[in-house]
Amino acid sequence: MITGMDLSGYMVKDAPRAIAFYRDVLGLEPTRIYPENRGAEYDLADGTTFGLWGGGGKVMPFQPSNGILFSVDDLDEAVGAIKARGIPIVMESETPNCFIAAIEDTEGNSVFLHKRKVP
Repeated sequence: MITGMDLSGYMVKDAPRAIAFYRDVLGLEPTRIYPENRGAEYDLADGTTFGLWGGGGKVMPFQPSNGILFSVDDLDEAVGAIKARGIPIVMESETPNCFIAAIEDTEGNSVFLHKRKVP
């Protein structure tokens, strides 16, 4: 029986490069870095964990992923900070439930910045 989600993350080709992107662009500090720079885990303030895995093809073949939405307090501020770094926003949208913007990380994974609307 599934009781929750322990970790969600992305496969990466170059773990040190990806770790630097998530640290320098999104402000995430790794909680754990795997031996031989094969990846990292990030414990987030809401109790969830995000991971990066650079298995070098030993665990599973690399494939870019889609679907992690990182919660932000102020989407406009977050988008402005990303644009100030020269990183293109590939999509911005509003749904009945949220505001969302997408960028790509160094590995080609889609990264979404997400702000829920308060009912």
